[in-house]
Amino acid sequence: MYEIFVKLLEKYGVTAYKVSKATGIGGSTFTDWKNGRSVPKQDKLQKIADYFGVTIDYLMTGKEEPEKKEIMLTPRDERDIKKDLDSLMEKLKNQENGPAAYDGKDIPEADQELFAGQVELMLRRLKKINKEKYNPNKNKK
Repeated sequence: MYEIFVKLLEKYGVTAYKVSKATGIGGSTFTDWKNGRSVPKQDKLQKIADYFGVTIDYLMTGKEEPEKKEIMLTPRDERDIKKDLDSLMEKLKNQENGPAAYDGKDIPEADQELFAGQVELMLRRLKKINKEKYNPNKNKK
């Protein structure tokens, strides 16, 4: 852990003294860690991690956290989105009251394409959110 602490000091161009003052951790504590006389406690690790903007895991192992993988839409998801969008737009073109009317007035034809684009973006975003929320383990890797 101390080696990683030293690397962070070098990376950010700060001294152990400055970190000590900012975190309230005594300088002698750092010396004890360096010489192996004591092991850092969780609360002190958290203060150092917060100071450098890293995780405790990084401070202990030096390993970066893997970036969160973006959830991809499957061909089936794409078909579902297209089906929902086509259904909505068909109702809009047939001037059925409900899918996109405000105060009893339909969206003007000139704006329907813009509306369709926004609805498609929303459907895609919601599909990804729902995949992560309701099936998080399946979509992790």
